[in-house]
Amino acid sequence: MMRVARCATPRCALLAASAGSFVWLLASGSALAQPAWPARPITVIVPLAAGSAADVSVRVLTERLSAALKQPFLVENQPGAAGLPGTARAARSAPDGYTLALLNSSIMTTLPHVYAKIDYDPLKSFAPITTVVSIPTVLVVHPSLPVKTVKDLLALAKARPGQLLYSSGGVGSPQHLAMEMLASMAGIRMTHVPYKGAVPATTDLVGGHVQLMFNGLATPLPHIRSGKLRALAMAGARRSDLLPELPTVHEAGVPGYEYEQWAGLFAPAGTPAEIVGRLNAESARILKQPDVREKLSQLGLEAQGGSAEDLARAVRTELPRMAEIIRQVGIKPE
Repeated sequence: MMRVARCATPRCALLAASAGSFVWLLASGSALAQPAWPARPITVIVPLAAGSAADVSVRVLTERLSAALKQPFLVENQPGAAGLPGTARAARSAPDGYTLALLNSSIMTTLPHVYAKIDYDPLKSFAPITTVVSIPTVLVVHPSLPVKTVKDLLALAKARPGQLLYSSGGVGSPQHLAMEMLASMAGIRMTHVPYKGAVPATTDLVGGHVQLMFNGLATPLPHIRSGKLRALAMAGARRSDLLPELPTVHEAGVPGYEYEQWAGLFAPAGTPAEIVGRLNAESARILKQPDVREKLSQLGLEAQGGSAEDLARAVRTELPRMAEIIRQVGIKPE
């Protein structure tokens, strides 16, 4: 067995203490030499298609964050499978403040109940930063469909059970859940056509390959304005300032119907609290700026902000609520 020599003289003890101090100084110097965050570009993973409501909102925010923090923000879209792969990648990223994620309410509160296995935990895998926007959702149809109101649509769907095709961004996506809620509450049956994201789902609706869908207002708004799509109603609790003449689904004949979406900024769990706090403060300041709020409004989005705890509470509260809704409408885990 190897024996460790002990210091037997004052001179030996002094040398040992000096060596220890030198090691401590080296470690301290190394820590002090670490550059202050942020010292390099920051990546924001968006597990949804470019041009989606979440994608549009984070690009508005990160343009201002880049100026405030003096570093580029690189938005990377990773659509597909309703956002699961991109979200899992974000969850696995190093918690160093250089990888963030823009995640919507579907990813955080709906998909965990729709898929039997997901590679992230909505309550444990992320550090919430702030809610970026709420996403008003609109029911739109192709102009070839002979309906102008929600009541017209329900009557047609009852006359043609299963024949109307609606698109979505994938199984468990906001578009899927919103339509299944409508079908369940109105007693109608339609056929679901899932896509790899809301943008291609909208593209095929504009092209007439499917006939209707619910979608975040930001994506179909230009097509509504151009007449390529017809808006029937808003899914939320109130009308949109951009389309004030459009009733809510509740007002239009389905009492109690209400579907809301949001998108929030998250970091991987374990990201230092001071970085999360800095990002929250800067984001909240930016989202209060009148020109930013107006820009998002014109895109069909509503700027939010708020504390990290506000966003964490939204996830905790909505997880059981969405589980019950999914059970009621009969979506089975895949």
